[in-house]
Amino acid sequence: MRIMLVDDSQTMRNVQKKILAGLGHTDIVEASDGQDALSKVGASNPQLILLDWNMPNLDGMGFLKAFRQKNKTTPVVMVTTEAEKSRVIEAIKAGVNNYLVKPFTPEDLKAKIEATLARAA
Repeated sequence: MRIMLVDDSQTMRNVQKKILAGLGHTDIVEASDGQDALSKVGASNPQLILLDWNMPNLDGMGFLKAFRQKNKTTPVVMVTTEAEKSRVIEAIKAGVNNYLVKPFTPEDLKAKIEATLARAA
């Protein structure tokens, strides 16, 4: 399964890659912000997107809204420090499939991915 990691923090992308590799996922596409992700998502055709909210150039919400205009089915998990209920609701209305608040454990990420993919199937 190809997974796209969208986060402006290289460290956070490395943490997620390490966890994903431990779960057997090594087909990873990285993007440093929403603009970078939009430029790569068509060619890379990921089956799951892990998306940060707060990024320069184009934030996660901007990417999500643009992406959902073209693609309504690829599961997107918002992985962010934004834990306020109104922000979670805003993301869900914009088309996010699941939500994970940083910091998280490898078990948290595994559970969110499994739940998201099970619902999308």
